[in-house]
Amino acid sequence: MAYRVLADHARTITVAICDGGMPDNVGRGYVLRRILRRAVRYSVEKLNAKQGFFASLVPVVNETLKDEFPELLKDPQYTMDIINEEEAQFLKTLNYGRRLFDKTANSVKGTTIPGDVAWRLYDTFGFPLDLTCLMAEEKGLAVDCEGYEQAKAKAIEMSRCGGVVDDDKTDIDVHAISELQKSGISPTQDLFKYSYTAKDSGEYSFETVSATVKAIRCGRQFVQNAESGDRVGVILDKTCMYAEQGGQIYDTGYITHTADSGILVNNIQVKAGFILHKGIVEGKIAVGDEVQISFDESRRKKIMNNHTATHLLNYALRKHCGEADQKGSLVTDERLRFDFTYKKPLTTEQLEGVDSVVSDFIKKNDVVYAQNASLAVAREIQGLRAMFDETYPDPVRVVSVGLAVDKLVSDPTAPAGSLTSIEFCGGTHLLRAGHMNNFTVVSEKPISKGIRRIFAVTGTEADAAISRGNALQQQGNDLLSQVSSGSYEYSKIITEVNALLQNNDKSTIPAWQRDRIRDDISSLKAKLDKAKSESEKAFVGQNSAEISKLIAENKGNATIVEVLKSKGTSKGISEGLKEMRKKLPDTAAVIFAVNDDNVFFHCLVPKKVSTANSLKANEWVASFSGLLNAKCGGKDLYAQGSGVGAGQITNAVNLAKKFVDAKIS
Repeated sequence: MAYRVLADHARTITVAICDGGMPDNVGRGYVLRRILRRAVRYSVEKLNAKQGFFASLVPVVNETLKDEFPELLKDPQYTMDIINEEEAQFLKTLNYGRRLFDKTANSVKGTTIPGDVAWRLYDTFGFPLDLTCLMAEEKGLAVDCEGYEQAKAKAIEMSRCGGVVDDDKTDIDVHAISELQKSGISPTQDLFKYSYTAKDSGEYSFETVSATVKAIRCGRQFVQNAESGDRVGVILDKTCMYAEQGGQIYDTGYITHTADSGILVNNIQVKAGFILHKGIVEGKIAVGDEVQISFDESRRKKIMNNHTATHLLNYALRKHCGEADQKGSLVTDERLRFDFTYKKPLTTEQLEGVDSVVSDFIKKNDVVYAQNASLAVAREIQGLRAMFDETYPDPVRVVSVGLAVDKLVSDPTAPAGSLTSIEFCGGTHLLRAGHMNNFTVVSEKPISKGIRRIFAVTGTEADAAISRGNALQQQGNDLLSQVSSGSYEYSKIITEVNALLQNNDKSTIPAWQRDRIRDDISSLKAKLDKAKSESEKAFVGQNSAEISKLIAENKGNATIVEVLKSKGTSKGISEGLKEMRKKLPDTAAVIFAVNDDNVFFHCLVPKKVSTANSLKANEWVASFSGLLNAKCGGKDLYAQGSGVGAGQITNAVNLAKKFVDAKIS
């Protein structure tokens, strides 16, 4: 069965990601994540396969389905990278979650896994409910799904109360800090957060740390120990994890005591030098325990990508916008946010220039230097970017790209500093700029008067954004070529144009490319609309002339049902029937006109003809409109409509004739 599961899930995931889908926590993305995690679990636990095995099936899927889905061959490595990242993320929690599940399954009274445990498996370890149900079924057990929903509802309600109910209970205030200081507990040593190395390929190795539990915060008080399910804040004597500060988000990871006990850390804050590791206990943990600390290295690397990119972005904005002062930033693993002063939107050229400047740093692969320096001397460094309303420590940490800090400090007024990125920063950064691989700004907008906000992405997220942008650009180029050649149908191409404009606005792509595509395609749309307007004017004259000819040919006839030979418009038929009403006052008529796949029709019934024969225009058009997928309306004496069923025009004409023949014999 495991082989079939992997084969089916590999096809689903590969096609979905190629189609633009992404594993996520909500909506369709969560469906993909559930499928992927189920596959990973089968791969690792049932087949004993090594990490990366599931992604290795992507080329097999591509080879099998390439004839039906040739787009699978465009970027298979991107699909494999997404799968590998998701797998690595889940494997970090799989073993911990498996231990909780096994412990519960072996000790449960009866045959049902409690709902609150199922919720913890989801909330803490990322186990989708259907995966927990599957694991339970394999052991002859069931899951209390009603209890799961109750635990979920409780968690949501607590979140609605501010989202920090549990954090409040594990946080420390000035009184708690005073209590720690009186107990002789020293602030946490955290310089280990900077302890990492990198290969030329950009692969990073991070140092893990052994530490001692100095204090445990639970339920708004310090306790000596905590057990499974307790939400706690733990203070250690030292840590390699990064606490949220300076615009950089916290690390997540694990504090491991024994194989069966530890803390899944999901938030880290710093207060007065005490670093509080917040998370959920599994097993038991106590003050004085020796623990091992490890964090999500893949997530940290992405954060480092985005933090170094934030510095380079700051420099690039100065280069292309002049005085654009930083007003705030937020660096996460998914993207970076940067607020700055500027009075007007950045032009397409400025946005492209910003991307280009950062990309040049990436290509040069300059060393990123970080070193403490005297605050007074560091403030004099030429080209320094800092938020001068902020309070910085002395000495202050200086981060410079391409220029050694020692050199800058020895000659702070040298002009070389103005040619690169130099900032005060205590965050974690790449060791070389090229290790972020790629960068692009995906959004630029105002947030208040004189303040604008940029969102940007790096690494695989930037690769994906650029790939999507290039695909949309190609669609735009194809549309431009069609119009230039003159080989297009307006109704079809305008639908494609509108769809492209909509996709362009909502897709995560390079901001400069979005602007350029919007400008090009909006101009194309205006050109198409103008051409349509001009052609419709010509059609009106042709339609009126042809109806004049029909009038001359059908004098004395009670009815006329005809399709115009020339391309038609609704207005063209309407103008012609005005003449028919005057010259053939006793003739009922339906006139059709075809334009590409569109069909237009108008129906005219003189009042005395309607009265004498119970013939109503709205009923007449209703007799055939369904064949043409048409929308129509009108009253007894006049009705009209349009549809997209040109292929059925002959059948529609026959129905119209049959209907009127039954009325007028």
